[in-house]
Amino acid sequence: MHIRGGRDLGGGDWVRRLLPGVALAWGICRGADPFPADPLQSLERTCFQTGQAWSAHGNLRSDVAIVYGIDPGLPARIQTWRDHGYRIHVMTGVSWGNYQDYLYGRFDGTNHEDEAQTERNGRKISHGGDVYYMCPGENYGKFLCVGVQRALDAGAEAIHLEEPEFWVRGGYSEGFKREWKKYYGEDWQPPHSSVDAQWRASKLKYFLYRRALQQVFDYVQAYNQRTGRQVRCYVPTHSLLNYAHWRIVSPESSLARLNGCDGYIAQVWTGTSRTPNLFRGQLKERTFETAFLEYGAMQNLVRATGRRVWYLNDPIEDNPNHDWEDYRVNWESTLVASLFQPDVWQYEVAPWPERVFGGRYPKKAKPAEREPIPPAYATELQTVFNALNDLQQSPVKWDCGTARLGVMIGDSLMFERGEPTPSDPHLSQVYGLALPLLKAGMPVTPVQLENVTVAGYLDNFDVILMSYHGMKPLGPEVHAPLSDWVKRGGTLLFFDDDSDPYNTVREWWNSDGRHYATPREPLFELLGLPAKAADPAQLAVESHVGKGLVRWIRANPASYAANAHGDDAVLKTVREAYRQQHGDQGWRETNYLLLRRGKYVIAAGLDESLSAAPKKLQGRFVDLFDPELKVREEVVLAPGSRCFLLDLDYMPAQAPAVLASACKALPDGTDTRSATWTVEGVANTPAVMLIGAGERPKAIDLAGQRLDSWNYDEQRHLLWVRFTNSSRPRELKVAF
Repeated sequence: MHIRGGRDLGGGDWVRRLLPGVALAWGICRGADPFPADPLQSLERTCFQTGQAWSAHGNLRSDVAIVYGIDPGLPARIQTWRDHGYRIHVMTGVSWGNYQDYLYGRFDGTNHEDEAQTERNGRKISHGGDVYYMCPGENYGKFLCVGVQRALDAGAEAIHLEEPEFWVRGGYSEGFKREWKKYYGEDWQPPHSSVDAQWRASKLKYFLYRRALQQVFDYVQAYNQRTGRQVRCYVPTHSLLNYAHWRIVSPESSLARLNGCDGYIAQVWTGTSRTPNLFRGQLKERTFETAFLEYGAMQNLVRATGRRVWYLNDPIEDNPNHDWEDYRVNWESTLVASLFQPDVWQYEVAPWPERVFGGRYPKKAKPAEREPIPPAYATELQTVFNALNDLQQSPVKWDCGTARLGVMIGDSLMFERGEPTPSDPHLSQVYGLALPLLKAGMPVTPVQLENVTVAGYLDNFDVILMSYHGMKPLGPEVHAPLSDWVKRGGTLLFFDDDSDPYNTVREWWNSDGRHYATPREPLFELLGLPAKAADPAQLAVESHVGKGLVRWIRANPASYAANAHGDDAVLKTVREAYRQQHGDQGWRETNYLLLRRGKYVIAAGLDESLSAAPKKLQGRFVDLFDPELKVREEVVLAPGSRCFLLDLDYMPAQAPAVLASACKALPDGTDTRSATWTVEGVANTPAVMLIGAGERPKAIDLAGQRLDSWNYDEQRHLLWVRFTNSSRPRELKVAF
């Protein structure tokens, strides 16, 4: 995850610069009281990444600590977390890091400064100083393997190779020119000189990081074969939507096809999701909706592939100049958006927890002054972190707008973002189709084009909206499964006026004996449809294909986002096509999203939506964003509301049991007259535990000391216990 403008994440210097003296004061804690083993820890439900040794501010008690960096200090940092009972993963940057040994030739005797990503004006693209984004040559992956071996020797159970990124504005270094010659067998062309050169530059960037990652995957696989271990490899990466929006090329979906890639961390957070987009002609931040689509895109990288994905949330973001209220509101939006993807139940709860619980950020009323995390937010965060260990729930049930709708996206969205003719600056060719559905309460899914060849991948969709404006299929093999899906009853709505200049790039549809003007034409040929509209003035052409329906809307989808009524036009098209195939019964539009995941209810009220009265939920709910964990009998989904609710009426009648907790709480024994838990959390933060208890306690003790800060609800049989968290395990005993 980016720390824009930062430098040394590996050794943790950024924390020492942010919090002078704090890192030294924390020190390295050895010989600490071990937290008792969690029997479900091996599921690796939650994790966090840190460049620091164990500290009281970083002690989130997730299943996994991902220790950052492959520098010589790594083994010592790892040991501090292992001493405190964490499973250990290791993460390092792929595209940048403190890799001066490689840069200046100390690794292999060859100076590699000309492999730094370079802009048209000759400026190297830097992450700070001489920490450059790299154009990875053939020895770069070998260099990374040296540091990875250090992690393997230290006992890491998994390796995370973070953010393989090549900036679109790069591609002018001598190293890139050499790679171009080897890959294409022709002299380099400046990427800005033509759409064909820009396309070919992006394809090469895509290949280079896939090659570097495969080198490391192969190295780890060979290590596993030699040692009998099963060290896994993951790629923490931004979503395809964000990389395309930010003008970055990354291997994305192709990584799931590499030998030895076990999955991803979906790096979606406030910093990516608050990127403004267009809807109804208005450009503004839509953090929740953007995050919803980003998380959906990441889940569809692995769906049906057998790979794992964690969803990252960040309680703050890389920009240190927002106030705590801004961070909290946006974190709640991204967190709720992630929970709307019910197939995912593993989470990275925070990157760099020390900067959350130890950092100071501007006061809302006095931005020149900075303050530490508000106690209420510290409590809220830990309550949610612990609840995220429990999201492998069933049944799953939607109660909002029509589901089973998809919008097609492909990796080549990243390939059309540079000069001389970049695609829409706000990625409106995607948001122009997706936001109208999402704003109408429909949990629309980004569908990964490269994955449609996976067996059964399209079975979850009734309607797919698609365009080759701003992206192209990387091969013809994706068209057959699309055609088969339509013929079995799918509805394909194809929005395209064939005006994208990238239709002319040298690619499979116009080479090797093929002479199609656009990649749409071979798809239509498979569907048995004419390549051209019979009437040039006709804006929509509809055809029945087998049991399915194809409607070609001859428009650039970006135009819908720029139009104040463009969402109405998209909704009308989808509504008519859906009803034509399925009748009126399944069609529904709402001004909210609502999903039940077992005992949890996830909900969001939508703005820029239908003008109906807000949805009201009746029952007994605990709002997990409420640091007091109060019971609410009515929840109103007003526009902009974000809800993560525990449904008490869904809970089995068993007591005593912890229902929600702002600390890690593991049961340590229960008899007829008492219940005991081991508790631990981030030091000096307020803890609250909500316990289902059939009778009023006689006494509550914490670490052998009588605790008076508790209250009991006789009618609801609920017990609230409050105390200050400690970073060392303590016994909480409730006597009845």
